[in-house]
Amino acid sequence: MAKALLILAALAACAFVAPVEAAFGFTTSSGTTQVDSGAGLVFRVSSTCDINSILFNGIQLQDSSKFTHLISGLGSTATVSAKQADTNTILVTCTTSILTHYMAVRKNVNNIHLGTFISEEPSIGELRFIARLKKPAVPNGVPASDLAGNVGAVEGSDVFKLSNGQTRSKFYSSVNFINDQVHGVTGSGVGVYMVMPGTAYESSSGGQFFRDINNQGSDQQELYWQMNSGHTQTEAYRTNVLFGPYALVFTTGAAPSASIDMSFFGPLGIKGFVNTAGRGYRESHRTRHLSLPVKLAQYWCNPRASDQRYASPYMKPGTYTVTLYKNQLEVGTGTGVVTAGGTTTFDIAANNAANLVTPPSGLIFQIGELDGTPSGYLNADKLPTMHPSDVRMSSWTATKQFTVGSSAVNTFPAVLWKSVNSPYRIVCTLTAAQASAARTLRIGITLAFAGGRPQINVNNGKWSSPIPSPSTQPDSRGITRGTFRGNNVQFTYAIPANSFVAGSNTIDINVVSGSSRETFLSPNFVVDAIQLY
Repeated sequence: MAKALLILAALAACAFVAPVEAAFGFTTSSGTTQVDSGAGLVFRVSSTCDINSILFNGIQLQDSSKFTHLISGLGSTATVSAKQADTNTILVTCTTSILTHYMAVRKNVNNIHLGTFISEEPSIGELRFIARLKKPAVPNGVPASDLAGNVGAVEGSDVFKLSNGQTRSKFYSSVNFINDQVHGVTGSGVGVYMVMPGTAYESSSGGQFFRDINNQGSDQQELYWQMNSGHTQTEAYRTNVLFGPYALVFTTGAAPSASIDMSFFGPLGIKGFVNTAGRGYRESHRTRHLSLPVKLAQYWCNPRASDQRYASPYMKPGTYTVTLYKNQLEVGTGTGVVTAGGTTTFDIAANNAANLVTPPSGLIFQIGELDGTPSGYLNADKLPTMHPSDVRMSSWTATKQFTVGSSAVNTFPAVLWKSVNSPYRIVCTLTAAQASAARTLRIGITLAFAGGRPQINVNNGKWSSPIPSPSTQPDSRGITRGTFRGNNVQFTYAIPANSFVAGSNTIDINVVSGSSRETFLSPNFVVDAIQLY
């Protein structure tokens, strides 16, 4: 595989001489291309495709020690060219053996419009665009990812602790893709935003609930778009596709609209760009959330408020797997065909054969809502923005027992760890009729780490389940880095008749795994819902 090289040598000091604002246009000298929007944005691109200067309304935004670039910089393997593509467009193109990266500027528009085509995944295992900015110029980022004042790492080299016991990480800036079209950083009289308009996510991986790094505040203020990564990766990467178009947008502070017209990419010869005429469109009558993935693209849509029908974005032609969701839980699938220039209507229904939409008959109790999330459980609301050890978390071990009918759902832990709060006990009261019959216990999970899965013990050993096989999950830290999104799995246990008694019963949930890591990196799983029926 071809490798993108890191830049190891600093650029010459002359690269940081403040650029001079002029009319719309570009100049190239000694391997450096300077582009002027004509409206206050002037930036410079080096011969290695690094942006090493960004002047906006007289404010220098670019950090001088780390640059703005793709991946971790393309290095000397990059070939950089620039041209005035038409009266209103300047196009800078960076090429290596595995990718082509485009930066386009429109006359009197303070955006750097971006597109990235790759023929294979970069050797570092992720594809990202990072603006590394001067923190004093744009000090306001995501508080949960600002590392200032930290006293050291609490996990790996990417989760840190403050002296007051709070935790910080770049991962705690993440937002589900479906809710993340604009994110940015600001300062006095300036805002810098990453904007993913329209179908910008179509070549990314992981679907609408995937989330990844948006920001890190350190010596620099770093603004990201992670196009793909191995951070709790649930889907194969897409290659031989264009990522984007997306944009780095400069304002006087206010967040820009996500509706950026990228149709001007069409005549520019951008590799992998498909205009509206080359796409198709689908509608559905169902009123739950839909996703439409295929090997070369992914899309999603919510029902319209006006008529509760789905209307997809304009999609690349192909045959798609269509998935219907109850919140974040898959409850129905189908197949849809999209043709260029065509509009197709289809229907998809939830399949309740597995009782994922409505509870099974004979339900005795249910803890939580089976919807692909740990919503409502202890600390579930805090997990996206802080480490489980954070002082703001409620104690994971204050109680290791839940009594059906009297305990509040928000006292049941969102996560069970082998070395923290396992075994965890459920106490339930059954009638004689309920106790005498064979029963089924179902435990839904949304993510597991290090092979963690539940094994069940009823009434102190009166019956114990076999150890189930581990679920298929991403090979990555997840819950300690701000995400509960893995692969939804339901474990079911057939409990023989007379394992329960009339009156009070106990069900102990043990986290089992062949791994024996410690505390919050010990084998674990995130709880979706628990049902006895």
